[in-house]
Amino acid sequence: MTRNEEHLRLLSIFHYVVSALAALFACIPTLYLVIGLFFLLAPQQVAGKGGPPPPFIGWFFVIFGSVAILLGLTFAAFVLAAGRALARRKHYMFCLVMGGVECVFMPFGTVLGVFTLVVLTQAAVKQLFNPSNITSN
Repeated sequence: MTRNEEHLRLLSIFHYVVSALAALFACIPTLYLVIGLFFLLAPQQVAGKGGPPPPFIGWFFVIFGSVAILLGLTFAAFVLAAGRALARRKHYMFCLVMGGVECVFMPFGTVLGVFTLVVLTQAAVKQLFNPSNITSN
C-alpha cells in the first residue's frame, strides 16, 4: 500500500467518525422539538400570569427543531457518503466539495476538511480516482 493509498484509507475512517459525531450533534435540537410540542399539546402547564403562550411560539420551536435535526442528519449522511467514496476511490469531485463543506463543522470537520483538501489536490491522489486504476472492492 502506497503512502497516498494509506492517506485515503485514513481519511475514509475519519469521515466515518466525523459522520457519527455530526449525527450525534444533530440530535441536540430534539430539545427544541420537545419544548415546541409541550407548548402546543399542554399550553396550560406553561401558562404564566398572562395565560398560555400563543400557538405560533410552539410551532416556531417545532419547525426550528425539525429543520435543524434534518439538516444535521443530512450533513452526517453526506459525510458518510464521502467517506465511502474515498474508500472506493470514486466520485472525486463530490469528495473534494464535501472536504470544503466539512470545514464549517468546527472543530472536527474543519481539521478533516482541510486534510481532505490537502490530500485530494495532489496529482498522484487524483490519479488514484481515475476509473482505469480502480480495482473492484
